[in-house]
Amino acid sequence: MNIYKLNYINKETAIADLKAKGIMLEEGYGIGVHAIVEIGIICINEQTEEILPIFAEGYHYDVMCEQEIDFGENEIQVNHPKHSFAGYEQNTDSPVLEV
Repeated sequence: MNIYKLNYINKETAIADLKAKGIMLEEGYGIGVHAIVEIGIICINEQTEEILPIFAEGYHYDVMCEQEIDFGENEIQVNHPKHSFAGYEQNTDSPVLEV
């Protein structure tokens, strides 16, 4: 099983790429895709009434699928993930994003 953590400029770009790769269909997932998780915009600090939120760059998705897919520069590694698939680790050959 392949786990991909993805970072795009915005939601529209992400959806367009996922559809172009056959991962996301108009209704449901492509063949071999088990899950697409929309993470969205990630807050990277603890916010309080006195501290404004700081957000990681981009719009994030996680994908679990059977096949290997080349996401290019959109595939990232995350040191402190906000989401994970139980029992699976992320692929380890992509750049690290401090989130």
